Amino acid sequence: MDPILESPHDLDTLATRIRRHAVRMVAAHGLGYLGQALSAAEILATLYARVYRPRTDRIVISPGHYVIGAFAAAVETGLLDEAELATYGHDGSRLEAIGTERSPGLDLTGGSLGQGLSGAVGFALSDRMRGRTEARTVVLVSDGELEEGQVWEAAMFAAHHRLDNLVAVIDANNSQVDGPVTEVTTIEPIADKWRSFGWWAEDVDGHDTKALAAALAAAVAADRPAVVVARTSTTTGLDCLPASTDGHFIKLPAELAARAAAELESRLA
Repeated sequence: MDPILESPHDLDTLATRIRRHAVRMVAAHGLGYLGQALSAAEILATLYARVYRPRTDRIVISPGHYVIGAFAAAVETGLLDEAELATYGHDGSRLEAIGTERSPGLDLTGGSLGQGLSGAVGFALSDRMRGRTEARTVVLVSDGELEEGQVWEAAMFAAHHRLDNLVAVIDANNSQVDGPVTEVTTIEPIADKWRSFGWWAEDVDGHDTKALAAALAAAVAADRPAVVVARTSTTTGLDCLPASTDGHFIKLPAELAARAAAELESRLA
């Protein structure tokens, strides 16, 4: 069996633990980027536990506000100290609410959206030029970023150079600050667009860890740059959230935070 499909981590449990960390980080402020951790929990669990190999590979989180989930995943895979999560979003902390060039536990994150794939392409090309044939670069991209032209320039460049050491995952949660992505700009059909740019592509349920692991195993084995389109929701994994919750920036007052923490703890018991 491909090693990507094997791990000491149970991915569904790991995703729940990522959500629990994110709830605790946001609860300290009463609001924040919880929705991004909820939508990407299974993606990050699979990437950090099954695909990314520290000291060999590079990991890029293109949308900077997704670092809340990346910090949680890094703690669960031994790359960060759990105690540091209590400093998330506080003045002077390394764990800023929106990632920067100082963010620990990853190689690159973006400020302005749409730039992470370009950085990932640079890493992948650099590794090839230096003969680091064993290294791969994995990059998480949000679906709203696909409205940015720079993403497609990077996609063309990667396909032209046939960067088979580059794997992207798109968190297709249909959420951005201005509303649902489908109401802002039509980006479908996502997978077909990437295929037309010369990438291997597969479209999966982003909350199904078995489907994600299988798709990522195929992506790593592809003979070209590869992308997995992961369909997700910004409220998945927390039944206690009100139906009207805006998943882009979730308000989490103390009472709701306590209910959210209890719900996740019950799943881990």
